Amino acid sequence: MKINRFTVLLAGVLIVSCNVTRTKNDLATSLPIETTIRLDQVNDDKAPVTINPGRFTVETVTYYLPKVVQGTYSVSDFGKYIEGFKAYDYKGNEMEVVKGSTNSWTITNAKKLDKITYLVNDTYDLEVEGGIGGEQPFSPAGTNIEPNNYVLNLHGFIGYFDVLKNNQYKLDVTAPSNFARTSALQNIGTKESDDGKYTTSSYFATRYFEITDNPMMYGNLDVEEFKVGDIKIVLSVYSPNKVHSAKSLKETIFKMMQAQKNYLGAVNTTPRYDIYLYLSEGKEDSPKGFGALEHHTSTVVVMPESMSKEALDEGMIDVVSHEFFHIVTPLSVHSEDVHYFDYNKPTFSKHLWMYEGVTEYFATLFQVNQGLISDEAFYTKLMEKIQYSLDMDDTMSFTEMSERILEEPYASQYINVYQKGALIGMCIDILMREESNESRGILSLMKELSNKYGKNKPFEDDKIIDEIVAMTYPSLRTFFDTHVIGTTPIDYDEFFNKVGLKTAEAKVKTNFVQNAGVLIIGANPNYGTVFFTDMVADNSFWAEQGVKSGDIIKTVNGTELTMQNVNELLTEMFMWKPGKEIEVKLNRKGEEVVIKTITTQPYTKGESIQVNENASEAQIKLREAWLKG
Repeated sequence: MKINRFTVLLAGVLIVSCNVTRTKNDLATSLPIETTIRLDQVNDDKAPVTINPGRFTVETVTYYLPKVVQGTYSVSDFGKYIEGFKAYDYKGNEMEVVKGSTNSWTITNAKKLDKITYLVNDTYDLEVEGGIGGEQPFSPAGTNIEPNNYVLNLHGFIGYFDVLKNNQYKLDVTAPSNFARTSALQNIGTKESDDGKYTTSSYFATRYFEITDNPMMYGNLDVEEFKVGDIKIVLSVYSPNKVHSAKSLKETIFKMMQAQKNYLGAVNTTPRYDIYLYLSEGKEDSPKGFGALEHHTSTVVVMPESMSKEALDEGMIDVVSHEFFHIVTPLSVHSEDVHYFDYNKPTFSKHLWMYEGVTEYFATLFQVNQGLISDEAFYTKLMEKIQYSLDMDDTMSFTEMSERILEEPYASQYINVYQKGALIGMCIDILMREESNESRGILSLMKELSNKYGKNKPFEDDKIIDEIVAMTYPSLRTFFDTHVIGTTPIDYDEFFNKVGLKTAEAKVKTNFVQNAGVLIIGANPNYGTVFFTDMVADNSFWAEQGVKSGDIIKTVNGTELTMQNVNELLTEMFMWKPGKEIEVKLNRKGEEVVIKTITTQPYTKGESIQVNENASEAQIKLREAWLKG
């Protein structure tokens, strides 16, 4: 999963993804579980679903929707979006169903069970405070049901029986014939209705995991297909107001993924990769969690539709590159907790530093390695991660946080996996380059692990660090024990010095909502206000406009800022570039203040990573291998 970096930062503004079961399913039959989703019969944003499991040989069965889905490290409780759950026997009579947990339904006398039916609410239009109690699914893991678009993250529509976890599935989706439809799930046929208005597409999955791992998008989509090497890329875009298109994004995605493939080299685990982009209108019932969720051969992305072409390109590079690098870890290199994932009683690996941290590091490093950004821009990204990570608990054991990620105080530290987690990857990379005379780095390590394990063979969670140390160098043992398992903060200057860099205070570029990674905007949810903090005085752009601490933001370019659209509008401001015409209306102690101007590059005072002019030849050579090797 990748949370959009500004959505991550908004956490600060708004103040306030058991044993592992490996037993074979003795009740699995040769006949697949037949499932149907009727998009032609949607009423009040609720889609009918029918599940025909075949004949049971046991007296009692329980049907589940996922509590947690892979890659989210948070509770989603998809069962709370189910209504009208009913079970029928072979004579068509309704059977008794006992509601268990939020996500389970138990049926006795199951030998007579013919089928179950229920209605599915989507999650997008319920992403409001007090929507359907408890935590809401992260938008890219959620579902959408509306006349022109259906985001079918299938874990929100289809569940599993406790005794049929390993069964095959046949899925029929019926929708208007004029809809575009994209999915990497194996299509085994289509059938039109007699009047030609509706088409049923049939798909096949070898087990429930394939159902959850293959999202779909239906509706008035814009679709582009192209090749990157021997990988077929399918880009599906839903822009409700036609602001953006797959065609307009194609060149950016192609260039990015070509660079990623060049960087990865021989790592290639899929012949097809799907990107599903949903662009949010910013309305009250629009999704508000911007970012992406990875799958083995696809990613679902949610971003604001109001973003400029340049900002959307940058955002897609940020999140999609991260998701594509997940083909390395955890999709090719992962623990038993991931491989034998339990959707309702999940256990978590200790190694989020690898799954999300190393992935995020690759997504940052490949850009400078392949010449997409300058060395200086790369250093700026690293410094932003350092500064943000220092606002988190820098003494928390990363392995302990990972293993207990659903609990507090660990859950609220999750976003640090994209900051300190990536920096852990950087430190390992530099250590390996130093120890190997520049010939090995963390990418070569992940390739070696991928060759040893691969997507069908998990590693033992408690042994993987020992294996990595045995494959590499004793210095990594010290680093892991001290900074990953242990609680000692990392001295990043020590690692920068190895590659001839240093940190120093300087006038640094920033953006319109931060000073060098620190937010200059706060919020008071009780009053529904968003305001500039005293940090605004150190932001050159806003200081030049006369903005003061406590000024409440009322409108941004004509759009009123509310607690419902705050993510979207502040993300838009975060992505502003110099030369943009803007109009921001403020409330200063009851008086309206209008800022109408053209943006200039904001600067602030802060630490920056700089080249050490006294670096030795050995340090320079190591830096070159680190950045370009």
